[in-house]
Amino acid sequence: MMVYLDHNASSPLRPEVNAAMQPFHAERFGNPSSVHGAGRASRQGIDEARRRLAEQLGVHDSQIIFTSGGTEANNAALFGQAARHGFQGHILISAIEHPSVLQCCERLRRYGMEISRVGVDGSGRVQLDALQAQLRSKTILVAVMHANNETGVLQEVEPLAQICRARGIPLLCDAVQSFGKVDIPFTEWNLSLLALSAHKLGGPKGVGALVVDKALAFEPLLSGGGQERGRRSGTENVPGIVGFGLAAALAGTERVVRVKQWRQWQQQLEQRLQEAVPEIQIAGQGVARLANTSAFLIPGVHGETLVMSLDLEGVAISSGSACGSGRSRPSPVMLEMGYDPELASSMIRISMGWSTTQDEMERLTESLIKGIKRLLHW
Repeated sequence: MMVYLDHNASSPLRPEVNAAMQPFHAERFGNPSSVHGAGRASRQGIDEARRRLAEQLGVHDSQIIFTSGGTEANNAALFGQAARHGFQGHILISAIEHPSVLQCCERLRRYGMEISRVGVDGSGRVQLDALQAQLRSKTILVAVMHANNETGVLQEVEPLAQICRARGIPLLCDAVQSFGKVDIPFTEWNLSLLALSAHKLGGPKGVGALVVDKALAFEPLLSGGGQERGRRSGTENVPGIVGFGLAAALAGTERVVRVKQWRQWQQQLEQRLQEAVPEIQIAGQGVARLANTSAFLIPGVHGETLVMSLDLEGVAISSGSACGSGRSRPSPVMLEMGYDPELASSMIRISMGWSTTQDEMERLTESLIKGIKRLLHW
């Protein structure tokens, strides 16, 4: 049986979530915009999911806009704010954002927006003074992710948001990796825009959400039938939205217990690997990180090779390498953190989720140590 430890890429669908979705594929199939009974039944499913998400974040239901995923949520936030300002002005983003932010901003640059990036320190964190120094009078938006998808390092979002709010600048926070794993009090932190995704926490693929501050004017990315209160047109993915709502509620209920268990496993894994191979480095060690995520840099080992080696043994993890045009390249996140290209290419990521077990962690640890030693010719 496969050992799956790549939950930051995607978590398996929870059985309870799958069961809750099924009626909306069958008897509750109606278009939620229709006024008849079948339509109202679908609308009730969406309303309940919206309420569940809002409850987890401490916001009003009306602040939740359902999307096709985290990528659309980020694009909607970025394009929406740029459009409001006539595609003029400045957007500041962190250098380690998800490609859905980085690549979207490159498109916006071609439309006339000024884009700049604020770097991170060796632990992968944006420094408050560095961000503040790059704000301009014409800055219309700042984007800083909450938890990095490769390292799990958590940014100091609340003080960042306070800096932006004091200047009247909205802050977009990509919380795709952190939602369901840590508390995110949207209003208390003075956030303006928050991107979420369902499939990172046991929900279905193809559904996400953008949370919007009540006071923030919002220009929709998609035009059409005016769904989602005119902010995201297109017939809603009712089964997916229902599944997202339940997955979020379950993650919230179980979070304290799960995080405690993940943290224990994380510490055991990191300790055993460093004892077995003292040269191993842990990206972001020493700062606040997600309890489910560990990123290892292993001198003398190519991360992608190790990932493929473990895959042959039925263990699924990921590397920091991104393949394109037949070529692999070091993780841009590791490079931004100051690691040299060779060491950055050695990075592997272990990420736990709702289905992770003690047996899986034991098998992973044994296979990982054996695989590393084999590649190092020990």
